[in-house]
Amino acid sequence: MKKLFAAAVSLAMLGSLTACGADSSSSSEKSSENSSSSSVYIGDKTIGISMPASELERWNRDGEYLKNQFESAGYKVELTYSNNDPAQQNLDVNGMIKNEVDLLLIAAVDANSLSNTLESAKESNIPVVAYDRLIMGTDAVTYYISFDNYAVGRLQAEFVKNMLSLDTNPATYNIEFVAGDAGDNNAKCFFDGAYEVLKPLITSGTLNVASGKTEFDQVATKGWTSENAEKNMTETLNTFYADADLDIALCANDSTALGVTRAIEAVKGGSKFPLTTGQDGDIENLKNIVDGKQAMTVYKNVNDESSVAVDVCKAILSGNTPAASLVESLSAEVNYDTSSYNNGKKYVQSYLLVPTVITKSELQFLVDTGNYKWDSDKKYLEKS
Repeated sequence: MKKLFAAAVSLAMLGSLTACGADSSSSSEKSSENSSSSSVYIGDKTIGISMPASELERWNRDGEYLKNQFESAGYKVELTYSNNDPAQQNLDVNGMIKNEVDLLLIAAVDANSLSNTLESAKESNIPVVAYDRLIMGTDAVTYYISFDNYAVGRLQAEFVKNMLSLDTNPATYNIEFVAGDAGDNNAKCFFDGAYEVLKPLITSGTLNVASGKTEFDQVATKGWTSENAEKNMTETLNTFYADADLDIALCANDSTALGVTRAIEAVKGGSKFPLTTGQDGDIENLKNIVDGKQAMTVYKNVNDESSVAVDVCKAILSGNTPAASLVESLSAEVNYDTSSYNNGKKYVQSYLLVPTVITKSELQFLVDTGNYKWDSDKKYLEKS
């Protein structure tokens, strides 16, 4: 049993402390080779959580919520942020493996860069759960917890179609795609989901991509940053839209949408904004939705995602095998999927939450989640 010596020492120090129904049996009994997982204190279990970066509001929310939920359940937590640097994340995860954490929960900076490191986790019998972003090229990953990422892109594209009645409207609209980081497998899923819906309209001429950039790698935004999205869109506007309007900006998330809005304001003066999509429900973007600078965001309640992650990880650490039956006990709307997400080594068992489209008229929905509240003027939302 991994970490027997540490467990024995910890139990000796804790004495009569009990948790999760454990009785007050002696430390030697609890640390024997034949003891079951149910006889090990939760307090001896450590979760290693690796988040991509602290710079984005999204990952701060996720990291702190996960940490609080695990600690409230009695687990120890190692939480790291990797500054959007794949090399740093490998160092962070390697450190957790050396510290003999009991489980790794990882939101990858680069989906393809962790496979060698996770071989060490596999050799050490440390379960690996991919959080929000699928980790590619390794069979060390057992579970994947995220929202349905193809559905996010489809929701954005369907919103554009419906808002402009593209199936029946004879007009032609200019559209540009703004995708996420090329190293994030989710970014490709978002793009593919949206492009699948809109490709027939591009082929028919209803939608015109003046830049000609219709491939994911052509429209990827390094690091998902607003700064890079603004830089890319500024170049696109100056090159292809000097004498034309951009009607649609299909942005993968709110940080890229924010960069696009800033570019429109700088280059075009901000008198007319394209129909701009987003994702995440970031505060500044919600203000832009109220002000008419952004049309929508796809909201993913990260508290729900984190709660599902906690439930899956707790099941693993208690010696159970999470499967479809776990869905019945989850509070969020979740689909169990074993055939959609292949990481190049295998189809990874996935728990996929259902996202929600938010426009100006649906802001109260966000307040009802308990994660937002109205400001004193009842105009904008702020974090609750």
